[in-house]
Amino acid sequence: MSKYQNIPSPTFLLEEPLFRKNLELIQSVQERAGVSIILALKAFAMWRMFPMVHRYLSGATASSLSEAQLIFEEMGTKAHTYAVAYLPHDFQQIMAYSSHITFNSVTQYLRYKSAVDAFSEPISCGIRVNPEYSEVSTDLYNPAAQGSRLGVTEEAFISGLPDGVEGFHFHTLCESSSYELEKTLFAFEEKFGSWLPQLKWVNMGGGHLMTRKGYDVEHLIHVLLQFKSRYPNLEVILEPGSAIAWQTGVLVATVLDVIENRGVKTAIVDVSFTAHMPDTLEMPYRPKITGATDPIEGKPTYRIGGVSCLAGDYMSEYSFEQPLNVGDQLIFEDMIHYTMVKTTTFNGVKHPDISILHEDGRLEVVKRFTYNDFKNRLS
Repeated sequence: MSKYQNIPSPTFLLEEPLFRKNLELIQSVQERAGVSIILALKAFAMWRMFPMVHRYLSGATASSLSEAQLIFEEMGTKAHTYAVAYLPHDFQQIMAYSSHITFNSVTQYLRYKSAVDAFSEPISCGIRVNPEYSEVSTDLYNPAAQGSRLGVTEEAFISGLPDGVEGFHFHTLCESSSYELEKTLFAFEEKFGSWLPQLKWVNMGGGHLMTRKGYDVEHLIHVLLQFKSRYPNLEVILEPGSAIAWQTGVLVATVLDVIENRGVKTAIVDVSFTAHMPDTLEMPYRPKITGATDPIEGKPTYRIGGVSCLAGDYMSEYSFEQPLNVGDQLIFEDMIHYTMVKTTTFNGVKHPDISILHEDGRLEVVKRFTYNDFKNRLS
Protein backbone atom coordinates (compact mmCIF):
# COMPACT_ATOMS: atom_id res chain seq x y z
CA MET A 1 0.00 0.00 0.00
CA SER A 2 1.25 3.49 -0.87
CA LYS A 3 2.16 5.67 2.12
CA TYR A 4 0.00 8.34 0.48
CA GLN A 5 -3.07 6.09 0.32
CA ASN A 6 -5.04 7.96 2.99
CA ILE A 7 -3.86 11.48 2.19
CA PRO A 8 -6.76 13.80 1.26
CA SER A 9 -6.70 15.07 -2.31
CA PRO A 10 -5.56 17.53 -3.48
CA THR A 11 -2.68 18.12 -1.04
CA PHE A 12 0.82 19.52 -1.05
CA LEU A 13 2.50 17.13 1.37
CA LEU A 14 5.83 17.90 3.05
CA GLU A 15 7.61 14.86 4.51
CA GLU A 16 9.35 16.00 7.68
CA PRO A 17 12.07 13.29 7.80
CA LEU A 18 13.22 14.15 4.27
CA PHE A 19 13.15 17.86 5.05
CA ARG A 20 15.26 17.38 8.17
CA LYS A 21 17.76 15.26 6.23
CA ASN A 22 18.28 18.12 3.76
CA LEU A 23 18.75 20.61 6.57
CA GLU A 24 21.32 18.38 8.25
CA LEU A 25 23.36 18.13 5.06
CA ILE A 26 23.23 21.88 4.46
CA GLN A 27 24.17 22.59 8.06
CA SER A 28 27.22 20.34 7.69
CA VAL A 29 28.34 22.36 4.64
CA GLN A 30 27.80 25.58 6.58
CA GLU A 31 29.93 24.37 9.50
CA ARG A 32 32.71 22.69 7.52
CA ALA A 33 33.12 25.56 5.05
CA GLY A 34 32.71 28.28 7.66
CA VAL A 35 30.00 30.08 5.71
CA SER A 36 26.48 31.34 6.40
CA ILE A 37 23.68 29.53 4.55
CA ILE A 38 20.24 31.11 4.58
CA LEU A 39 16.84 30.11 3.23
CA ALA A 40 15.52 31.89 0.12
CA LEU A 41 11.80 32.44 0.60
CA LYS A 42 11.21 32.76 -3.13
CA ALA A 43 11.66 28.98 -3.27
CA PHE A 44 10.18 27.86 0.04
CA ALA A 45 7.95 30.05 2.21
CA MET A 46 6.12 27.40 4.25
CA TRP A 47 6.52 29.37 7.47
CA ARG A 48 5.17 26.54 9.60
CA MET A 49 8.64 25.00 9.11
CA PHE A 50 10.67 28.17 9.82
CA PRO A 51 11.49 27.25 13.44
CA MET A 52 13.05 23.99 12.23
CA VAL A 53 14.93 25.79 9.45
CA HIS A 54 16.33 28.29 11.94
CA ARG A 55 17.71 25.50 14.14
CA TYR A 56 19.94 24.41 11.26
CA LEU A 57 20.62 27.49 9.13
CA SER A 58 21.69 31.10 9.67
CA GLY A 59 18.54 32.92 8.67
CA ALA A 60 16.64 33.77 5.51
CA THR A 61 16.57 36.08 2.53
CA ALA A 62 13.64 38.19 1.35
CA SER A 63 12.79 39.85 -1.96
CA SER A 64 9.92 42.01 -0.72
CA LEU A 65 8.49 43.67 2.37
CA SER A 66 6.05 40.81 2.87
CA GLU A 67 8.81 38.19 2.83
CA ALA A 68 10.97 40.25 5.19
CA GLN A 69 8.09 40.67 7.62
CA LEU A 70 7.28 36.95 7.46
CA ILE A 71 10.91 36.08 8.28
CA PHE A 72 10.91 38.50 11.21
CA GLU A 73 7.59 37.26 12.62
CA GLU A 74 7.92 33.51 12.05
CA MET A 75 11.69 32.88 12.15
CA GLY A 76 12.48 35.47 14.77
CA THR A 77 15.39 36.98 12.86
CA LYS A 78 16.01 39.87 10.51
CA ALA A 79 16.20 39.23 6.79
CA HIS A 80 18.89 39.62 4.18
CA THR A 81 16.74 41.64 1.79
CA TYR A 82 17.22 42.22 -1.94
CA ALA A 83 14.74 43.68 -4.40
CA VAL A 84 15.06 44.78 -8.00
CA ALA A 85 13.63 48.12 -6.89
CA TYR A 86 12.27 49.28 -3.53
CA LEU A 87 8.92 51.01 -3.18
CA PRO A 88 9.48 54.32 -1.35
CA HIS A 89 6.52 53.85 1.00
CA ASP A 90 7.76 50.34 1.97
CA PHE A 91 11.37 51.17 2.68
CA GLN A 92 11.05 52.30 6.31
CA GLN A 93 9.41 48.97 7.20
CA ILE A 94 11.93 47.01 5.12
CA MET A 95 14.71 48.54 7.21
CA ALA A 96 12.93 47.50 10.39
CA TYR A 97 12.86 43.87 9.26
CA SER A 98 16.33 43.66 7.65
CA SER A 99 19.90 43.18 8.84
CA HIS A 100 21.26 43.40 5.30
CA ILE A 101 19.83 45.29 2.34
CA THR A 102 21.17 44.72 -1.17
CA PHE A 103 20.42 47.20 -3.93
CA ASN A 104 20.08 46.31 -7.59
CA SER A 105 21.87 49.46 -8.77
CA VAL A 106 24.18 52.15 -7.49
CA THR A 107 21.47 54.74 -8.13
CA GLN A 108 19.02 52.85 -5.90
CA TYR A 109 21.65 52.65 -3.18
CA LEU A 110 22.38 56.36 -3.33
CA ARG A 111 18.67 57.16 -3.30
CA TYR A 112 18.15 55.34 0.00
CA LYS A 113 21.58 55.77 1.64
CA SER A 114 20.53 58.71 3.81
CA ALA A 115 17.52 56.76 5.14
CA VAL A 116 19.77 53.82 6.03
CA ASP A 117 22.33 56.13 7.68
CA ALA A 118 19.60 57.75 9.76
CA PHE A 119 17.96 54.48 10.82
CA SER A 120 18.02 53.63 14.51
CA GLU A 121 19.85 50.31 14.03
CA PRO A 122 22.83 49.47 11.80
CA ILE A 123 22.06 47.88 8.43
CA SER A 124 24.76 46.41 6.19
CA CYS A 125 24.28 47.53 2.60
CA GLY A 126 25.40 45.79 -0.57
CA ILE A 127 25.13 46.02 -4.34
CA ARG A 128 24.06 43.20 -6.63
CA VAL A 129 26.65 42.65 -9.32
CA ASN A 130 26.46 40.80 -12.63
CA PRO A 131 29.60 38.81 -13.50
CA GLU A 132 28.10 38.27 -16.97
CA TYR A 133 28.68 34.54 -16.75
CA SER A 134 26.07 31.83 -16.35
CA GLU A 135 25.50 28.31 -17.61
CA VAL A 136 21.74 28.49 -17.10
CA SER A 137 20.25 27.51 -20.47
CA THR A 138 16.69 28.81 -19.95
CA ASP A 139 16.64 32.60 -20.40
CA LEU A 140 13.66 32.96 -18.07
CA TYR A 141 15.94 31.80 -15.24
CA ASN A 142 19.22 33.32 -16.43
CA PRO A 143 20.13 36.51 -14.50
CA ALA A 144 23.23 37.00 -16.64
CA ALA A 145 21.45 36.94 -20.01
CA GLN A 146 22.31 39.69 -22.49
CA GLY A 147 20.94 43.02 -21.24
CA SER A 148 19.87 41.62 -17.87
CA ARG A 149 18.17 44.06 -15.50
CA LEU A 150 19.57 42.17 -12.49
CA GLY A 151 22.70 43.66 -10.97
CA VAL A 152 25.38 46.03 -12.21
CA THR A 153 28.36 45.30 -14.41
CA GLU A 154 31.90 46.32 -13.53
CA GLU A 155 31.50 49.72 -15.22
CA ALA A 156 29.24 50.80 -12.35
CA PHE A 157 32.32 51.22 -10.14
CA ILE A 158 34.52 53.07 -12.61
CA SER A 159 34.50 56.05 -10.21
CA GLY A 160 35.10 53.86 -7.20
CA LEU A 161 33.09 51.94 -4.64
CA PRO A 162 30.30 54.11 -3.19
CA ASP A 163 30.85 55.07 0.43
CA GLY A 164 29.12 52.74 2.87
CA VAL A 165 28.83 49.70 0.60
CA GLU A 166 29.87 46.65 2.63
CA GLY A 167 29.00 43.72 0.38
CA PHE A 168 28.50 42.33 -3.09
CA HIS A 169 25.75 39.94 -4.07
CA PHE A 170 25.71 37.84 -7.23
CA HIS A 171 23.21 35.22 -8.31
CA THR A 172 23.69 33.52 -11.69
CA LEU A 173 23.07 29.86 -10.84
CA CYS A 174 19.90 27.76 -11.06
CA GLU A 175 19.88 24.18 -9.71
CA SER A 176 23.58 24.16 -10.54
CA SER A 177 26.65 22.19 -9.49
CA SER A 178 29.68 23.22 -7.45
CA TYR A 179 31.73 23.17 -10.66
CA GLU A 180 29.48 25.83 -12.18
CA LEU A 181 29.91 27.88 -9.01
CA GLU A 182 33.68 27.51 -9.37
CA LYS A 183 33.60 28.87 -12.91
CA THR A 184 31.24 31.66 -11.87
CA LEU A 185 33.64 32.68 -9.11
CA PHE A 186 36.44 32.93 -11.65
CA ALA A 187 34.37 35.41 -13.69
CA PHE A 188 33.24 37.25 -10.56
CA GLU A 189 36.77 37.70 -9.24
CA GLU A 190 38.08 38.69 -12.67
CA LYS A 191 35.58 41.55 -12.91
CA PHE A 192 35.10 42.58 -9.27
CA GLY A 193 38.07 41.13 -7.38
CA SER A 194 39.82 44.47 -6.94
CA TRP A 195 36.99 45.67 -4.71
CA LEU A 196 36.72 42.57 -2.50
CA PRO A 197 39.43 43.57 0.03
CA GLN A 198 37.30 46.64 0.87
CA LEU A 199 34.15 44.64 1.65
CA LYS A 200 32.80 42.75 4.66
CA TRP A 201 30.70 40.10 2.90
CA VAL A 202 29.89 38.39 -0.39
CA ASN A 203 26.53 36.77 -0.99
CA MET A 204 26.83 34.05 -3.65
CA GLY A 205 23.08 33.84 -4.13
CA GLY A 206 21.14 30.67 -4.78
CA GLY A 207 21.12 27.81 -7.24
CA HIS A 208 23.50 25.64 -5.18
CA LEU A 209 21.62 22.34 -5.40
CA MET A 210 23.74 20.58 -2.79
CA THR A 211 21.00 18.14 -1.71
CA ARG A 212 20.59 16.67 -5.20
CA LYS A 213 21.84 13.11 -5.62
CA GLY A 214 25.29 13.20 -7.17
CA TYR A 215 26.10 16.78 -6.17
CA ASP A 216 29.78 16.99 -5.19
CA VAL A 217 29.49 18.40 -1.68
CA GLU A 218 33.19 17.91 -0.95
CA HIS A 219 34.09 19.98 -3.99
CA LEU A 220 31.68 22.73 -2.90
CA ILE A 221 33.35 22.90 0.50
CA HIS A 222 36.78 22.99 -1.17
CA VAL A 223 35.70 25.86 -3.49
CA LEU A 224 34.33 27.86 -0.57
CA LEU A 225 37.38 27.32 1.61
CA GLN A 226 39.69 28.34 -1.23
CA PHE A 227 37.69 31.52 -1.80
CA LYS A 228 37.79 32.33 1.91
CA SER A 229 41.55 31.79 1.97
CA ARG A 230 41.92 34.39 -0.80
CA TYR A 231 39.66 36.88 0.98
CA PRO A 232 39.85 36.23 4.73
CA ASN A 233 38.14 39.56 5.39
CA LEU A 234 34.87 38.36 3.85
CA GLU A 235 31.89 36.61 5.35
CA VAL A 236 30.57 34.25 2.68
CA ILE A 237 26.80 33.84 2.40
CA LEU A 238 24.84 31.35 0.29
CA GLU A 239 21.09 31.41 -0.08
CA PRO A 240 19.96 28.21 -1.80
CA GLY A 241 16.27 27.89 -2.55
CA SER A 242 15.55 24.53 -4.14
CA ALA A 243 18.17 22.69 -2.07
CA ILE A 244 16.27 23.26 1.18
CA ALA A 245 13.12 21.40 0.14
CA TRP A 246 14.50 19.32 -2.75
CA GLN A 247 12.70 15.95 -2.99
CA THR A 248 10.94 16.48 0.35
CA GLY A 249 7.32 16.37 -0.70
CA VAL A 250 4.67 15.69 -3.31
CA LEU A 251 1.39 16.90 -4.71
CA VAL A 252 -1.33 14.31 -4.20
CA ALA A 253 -4.04 14.38 -6.88
CA THR A 254 -7.03 12.29 -7.97
CA VAL A 255 -8.38 11.39 -11.41
CA LEU A 256 -11.81 13.00 -11.91
CA ASP A 257 -12.53 11.95 -15.48
CA VAL A 258 -10.99 10.28 -18.52
CA ILE A 259 -11.71 11.87 -21.90
CA GLU A 260 -10.85 10.54 -25.36
CA ASN A 261 -10.76 12.84 -28.40
CA ARG A 262 -9.42 11.75 -31.80
CA GLY A 263 -7.39 8.99 -30.25
CA VAL A 264 -5.93 11.13 -27.47
CA LYS A 265 -6.86 10.08 -23.95
CA THR A 266 -6.71 12.70 -21.21
CA ALA A 267 -6.98 11.98 -17.51
CA ILE A 268 -8.46 15.04 -15.80
CA VAL A 269 -7.16 15.52 -12.25
CA ASP A 270 -8.28 17.70 -9.35
CA VAL A 271 -5.28 20.02 -9.64
CA SER A 272 -4.19 22.51 -12.27
CA PHE A 273 -0.82 22.96 -13.93
CA THR A 274 -1.40 26.65 -14.54
CA ALA A 275 -2.74 27.33 -11.04
CA HIS A 276 -0.85 24.85 -8.86
CA MET A 277 2.25 23.93 -10.89
CA PRO A 278 2.90 26.99 -13.09
CA ASP A 279 6.63 26.33 -13.25
CA THR A 280 5.89 23.19 -15.28
CA LEU A 281 4.52 25.46 -18.01
CA GLU A 282 6.80 28.48 -17.72
CA MET A 283 10.22 26.86 -17.27
CA PRO A 284 9.07 24.44 -18.73
CA TYR A 285 9.71 21.09 -17.14
CA ARG A 286 7.91 17.79 -17.06
CA PRO A 287 7.02 16.66 -13.55
CA LYS A 288 7.54 13.06 -12.54
CA ILE A 289 4.47 11.02 -11.64
CA THR A 290 5.02 8.02 -9.40
CA GLY A 291 4.59 4.80 -11.39
CA ALA A 292 4.40 6.59 -14.75
CA THR A 293 6.93 6.77 -17.60
CA ASP A 294 7.39 8.55 -20.86
CA PRO A 295 5.07 7.15 -23.56
CA ILE A 296 5.59 3.45 -24.31
CA GLU A 297 3.76 1.92 -27.25
CA GLY A 298 1.25 -0.67 -26.15
CA LYS A 299 0.87 0.63 -22.59
CA PRO A 300 -2.09 2.71 -21.31
CA THR A 301 -1.08 6.28 -22.20
CA TYR A 302 -2.70 9.57 -21.23
CA ARG A 303 -2.28 13.28 -21.26
CA ILE A 304 -2.73 14.61 -17.74
CA GLY A 305 -5.23 17.44 -17.82
CA GLY A 306 -5.65 20.16 -15.23
CA VAL A 307 -9.04 21.12 -13.89
CA SER A 308 -9.00 24.75 -15.06
CA CYS A 309 -10.54 25.95 -18.31
CA LEU A 310 -7.20 27.06 -19.82
CA ALA A 311 -6.76 25.09 -23.06
CA GLY A 312 -3.07 24.48 -22.36
CA ASP A 313 -3.56 23.27 -18.80
CA TYR A 314 -2.14 19.80 -19.39
CA MET A 315 1.05 17.74 -19.62
CA SER A 316 1.80 15.61 -22.66
CA GLU A 317 1.50 11.85 -22.53
CA TYR A 318 2.58 9.53 -19.73
CA SER A 319 2.29 5.75 -19.81
CA PHE A 320 1.06 3.61 -16.91
CA GLU A 321 1.10 -0.09 -16.09
CA GLN A 322 -2.70 -0.18 -15.80
CA PRO A 323 -5.49 1.92 -17.32
CA LEU A 324 -6.45 4.97 -15.27
CA ASN A 325 -9.91 5.14 -13.74
CA VAL A 326 -11.91 7.81 -11.99
CA GLY A 327 -10.80 7.89 -8.36
CA ASP A 328 -7.23 6.74 -8.99
CA GLN A 329 -4.56 8.62 -7.07
CA LEU A 330 -1.67 10.33 -8.89
CA ILE A 331 1.46 11.49 -7.06
CA PHE A 332 3.37 14.39 -8.60
CA GLU A 333 6.87 14.16 -7.18
CA ASP A 334 9.08 16.94 -5.78
CA MET A 335 6.45 19.67 -5.65
CA ILE A 336 7.41 21.54 -2.45
CA HIS A 337 10.15 23.93 -3.62
CA TYR A 338 9.22 26.78 -5.99
CA THR A 339 6.02 25.09 -7.18
CA MET A 340 4.07 25.69 -3.98
CA VAL A 341 5.04 29.38 -3.63
CA LYS A 342 3.83 30.13 -7.17
CA THR A 343 0.29 28.81 -6.85
CA THR A 344 -2.75 30.93 -7.64
CA THR A 345 -6.52 30.68 -7.27
CA PHE A 346 -7.04 31.15 -11.01
CA ASN A 347 -10.49 30.10 -12.16
CA GLY A 348 -11.51 29.60 -8.54
CA VAL A 349 -10.31 25.99 -8.67
CA LYS A 350 -9.78 24.40 -5.30
CA HIS A 351 -6.31 25.10 -3.95
CA PRO A 352 -4.60 21.98 -2.57
CA ASP A 353 -4.31 21.61 1.18
CA ILE A 354 -0.87 22.11 2.71
CA SER A 355 0.04 19.22 5.01
CA ILE A 356 2.98 17.72 6.88
CA LEU A 357 3.71 14.02 7.29
CA HIS A 358 5.59 14.05 10.58
CA GLU A 359 8.43 11.77 11.59
CA ASP A 360 6.08 9.77 13.83
CA GLY A 361 3.72 9.11 10.90
CA ARG A 362 1.14 11.68 12.01
CA LEU A 363 -0.54 13.73 9.29
CA GLU A 364 -1.06 17.41 10.06
CA VAL A 365 -3.21 19.50 7.74
CA VAL A 366 -1.63 22.92 8.18
CA LYS A 367 -3.85 24.86 5.80
CA ARG A 368 -7.16 24.08 4.10
CA PHE A 369 -8.18 26.71 1.59
CA THR A 370 -11.74 27.98 1.37
CA TYR A 371 -13.91 30.30 -0.69
CA ASN A 372 -12.76 33.22 1.46
CA ASP A 373 -9.14 32.68 0.38
CA PHE A 374 -10.29 33.05 -3.21
CA LYS A 375 -12.60 36.01 -2.51
CA ASN A 376 -10.10 37.95 -0.39
CA ARG A 377 -7.54 38.09 -3.23
CA LEU A 378 -10.07 39.95 -5.36
CA SER A 379 -12.12 43.08 -4.94
